[in-house]
Amino acid sequence: MTSLLRLALVALTAALGTLVVPAAAPAAVANTTATTAACTTDPATPKRQLRAMWISSVANIDWPSRTGLSVSAQQAEFRAWLDLAVQRRMNAVVVQVRPTADTFWPSSLEPWSQWLTGTQGANPGYDPLAFMVAEAHQRDLELHAWFNPYRVANHADPDRLVASHPARRNPSWRFAYDGKLYYNPGLPQVRDFIEDVIMDAVTRYDLDGVHLDDYFYPYPASGQTIPDSAAYAQYGGGFASVHDWRRENVNLLVRELDQRIHAAKPHVSFGISPFGIWRNASTDPLGSRTSGLQSYDAIYADTRKWVKEGWVDYIAPQLYWHIGYSVADYQVLIAWWSEVVRNTGVRLLAGQAAYRAGVSSHGADWQDPNELSDHLHLNRQHPEVAGDIFFSAKDVRANRINSFSILAGAHYTRPALHPARGSAAAPAAPSITSATRGAGGVSLAWTGNGAAYAVYRVTGTPSAADPCAFADARNLLGTTRQKTFTDATAAAGTAYTYYVTALARTHQESAPSAGRAVTGSGGGFSVIVDNADAGFTAGTSWGTSAYSAERHGADYRFAEPVAASDPAWFRASIPSAGTYRIEVWYPGNAGYNSATPHLVAASGGNRTVTVDQRTGGAWRDLGAFSLNAGTYNVVGVSRWTTTTGYVVADAVRITRI
Repeated sequence: MTSLLRLALVALTAALGTLVVPAAAPAAVANTTATTAACTTDPATPKRQLRAMWISSVANIDWPSRTGLSVSAQQAEFRAWLDLAVQRRMNAVVVQVRPTADTFWPSSLEPWSQWLTGTQGANPGYDPLAFMVAEAHQRDLELHAWFNPYRVANHADPDRLVASHPARRNPSWRFAYDGKLYYNPGLPQVRDFIEDVIMDAVTRYDLDGVHLDDYFYPYPASGQTIPDSAAYAQYGGGFASVHDWRRENVNLLVRELDQRIHAAKPHVSFGISPFGIWRNASTDPLGSRTSGLQSYDAIYADTRKWVKEGWVDYIAPQLYWHIGYSVADYQVLIAWWSEVVRNTGVRLLAGQAAYRAGVSSHGADWQDPNELSDHLHLNRQHPEVAGDIFFSAKDVRANRINSFSILAGAHYTRPALHPARGSAAAPAAPSITSATRGAGGVSLAWTGNGAAYAVYRVTGTPSAADPCAFADARNLLGTTRQKTFTDATAAAGTAYTYYVTALARTHQESAPSAGRAVTGSGGGFSVIVDNADAGFTAGTSWGTSAYSAERHGADYRFAEPVAASDPAWFRASIPSAGTYRIEVWYPGNAGYNSATPHLVAASGGNRTVTVDQRTGGAWRDLGAFSLNAGTYNVVGVSRWTTTTGYVVADAVRITRI
């Protein structure tokens, strides 16, 4: 399927599915729920969405980048991963802390991980898990500890394990298969041991989640048989086949972990990221319209059952295929999984293949820089999708073919709260005690009893809070586990009103605080130029429309894309050289252009920022730019793009910062 045809199908799906989206207002926001239910929200700025990336330690895929780094170097690398997550407006990281039956914390049950120092059992000189949790929480990122349950080693030689390794001391617990060592899932003592290791981390550290990946029984190897006949003979009585018995062994691990984790710490979320196909419809009418490997049959992972029984808080299938792939179409699978979780209370997260984007060996479809972003556009059509996890951190950072920047520009322009889980009561509303404008922005302080806090800002000084201001994330500045916050983006000349809400550990949100206003300081500057103003110019190819209710002012301008320069310009008088924030407003439509170039006449030369105009109706931040003083064309909307759909010019806002 060509990129343009696929985008057209995505756009059509979007047009049919999200014309007006009712606000997902937290039930705990007192006295606002009934009102916010009628608010028109922007699907590009959802109030709640989990956004995470996997940070892999096995084979030093992500972190540490190699073995033998000093403590300070290891810690600096990890802080950089967290800073990347914050920069990309993520709110969680999933960190591999037990990659090969060895640990990233001082455990009496298993040895130190070889991926820290290069030597299994060698003390790295600090407690990495304690450090990771503290650093993540300082940035109000959830940390989900990722455990591989059964893998012992990526080789088959037990003598290469440290002498104290439980798999070496208990040879009956393990087997070799396809050149690797595994714990035998059919042994009750092995299951108890694995659970004990995980619970050691749960009880000793302030984790937000426990996460298992897709490695249960080994993936099948041609001509090889899993050597568990003795265990089956001993424990498999009552099962019709070894296959049913193996599935039940994995089921027991999942069910018992769910029970033990929540008995110890009810707020800790338990999730699994399985292979993306449960069964194919050709095998089972309950399966998906796919034709790939079936995890139910191949690795004995009955993922659908885990969801239906409520044994997990979230399921994050690894949907590592492109839209239109005949064997396993992303569009087919995200719809199938959405139906599976519907009305179960289990959250659906999509595992996204950031590692495929821009890699030629993964096919032409992954050379399309919009592929990942298109996945998230499809997700919007399924309210069961609560967010995404990207594999892996180094690929998010690599941003090949600009794919992640395009995704972030279309879907992560604002922060997002975590989806609430459970039925805990929301905290009481906090109270803002101070809001002070200074050289670094507006500094806020408050009192409250939340586990974390969300900070909102609206322009101006309204006499009362509009409940719709909290219906999505367009006014959300960020979250923090502190009781202070500095708004470094506040424009000097603009008056604002701030609100703070308190969040429970499981993310139920309080009513907003009373608003706290700050006035604009002297010398500030902010101007809006609408397409109807004298400062706007466009050629004869630009039409005029008042069709969309999301327009700014009475109408807006539109044009077909062409391979030529014919920008519509917004002219403004810039009072003095300095740094200015530039925002654009346009109505959104599923048929509009997904990569509209916006030109900014910055000092030093024009800068180009592409904008996905399929969603709009709100101010979209192009960034901060150095502008010269004078009256000139500051922002242009260009028609020069190869993507289909109208380009739209409506209004710009220029604010001195």
